Amino acid sequence: MSNLSLHPTDNHTSIDLVICTYNNAELLDRALIAISKQQVPDDIKWTVLVVNNNCTDETAQVVDRHIQSQKIPYLSTILEPKQGLNHARQCGVINTTGDWIAFVDDDCILEEDWVAQAGKFAAAHPHCGAFGGRVILDWETPPPAFVLKYGYSFAQQDHGMSLTQPNCLVGAGLVVNRKAVLATNWVSKQFLSDRVGKKLISGGDVEMVLRIRSAGYDIWYNPACKLMHFIPSRRIEQKYLININYGLGISQLMSDGLVWHSSFFNLLVLSVFSTFRSSIAVFVKALKVALGRGNMEVAEIAIIWAFVQGKWVGIGRMLRMDAQERRALLGSAKLVSSNN
Repeated sequence: MSNLSLHPTDNHTSIDLVICTYNNAELLDRALIAISKQQVPDDIKWTVLVVNNNCTDETAQVVDRHIQSQKIPYLSTILEPKQGLNHARQCGVINTTGDWIAFVDDDCILEEDWVAQAGKFAAAHPHCGAFGGRVILDWETPPPAFVLKYGYSFAQQDHGMSLTQPNCLVGAGLVVNRKAVLATNWVSKQFLSDRVGKKLISGGDVEMVLRIRSAGYDIWYNPACKLMHFIPSRRIEQKYLININYGLGISQLMSDGLVWHSSFFNLLVLSVFSTFRSSIAVFVKALKVALGRGNMEVAEIAIIWAFVQGKWVGIGRMLRMDAQERRALLGSAKLVSSNN
């Protein structure tokens, strides 16, 4: 780790931006340039930590160049040898000290007042567990019309221009209260996997937010924190959307299990019934398209079916899970709530 500086010991709002990155040097450079333009008032103390998750491209050189420029105060970097976004985020939490931790993706461009707005909200809501802002998709090339229906696949988040309390938050630009995330024991134990290298697994950010919310903390959507999430052309290809929705389907049952309040049998029955109904619905839509009576594209049918397939795989994985591990997962967020 290089150039690590800790926050001054005062009562000012302190936020650590954690950027977990894997072989995305070009976009990381753009993200850091945007961060260097932040207009932050003196009453907000902030740092930036880049977590290098075994990058083999020019990531190290990009970060070193920005450190040398000194345009970003308290910029540092650290290597996380365990591959995967969960490990990288965990490293970011352990190796920072601020009251708040902001997870900024390496393909996100923050508005110039993003840190200022995050600090302002954090100061006004010290007991909030987590919050996020507007995540606007920035397409490299215009996507097909049906792709716009799947903003969730790209971490899109826009609940309007008013403060609100959603059920969950996306990982891009997620700001968590350090006390809240530590209270959930997330640092020591995660149940849902997240991206590992180029594998499109997802669910780690959902788990973090659900556990924070179930521990008794409020979560908020703050539209004043706005960022642009760059979506390269390759990510609007059918193969990518199929893979990401397949992964989302797998994590669905695990996410449900985190806040489940009854037996595994009841969860299993409900999930099988729900997924069976979804399978029939997809079959009917596909049949209508084949007969020329549907208004969906074949590619969209494939994406929907990938999510349903993922749900079936998720059910199978939970059935094969070690009984002790399954007991630890089911209702774990509720269990945390009862202990706080």
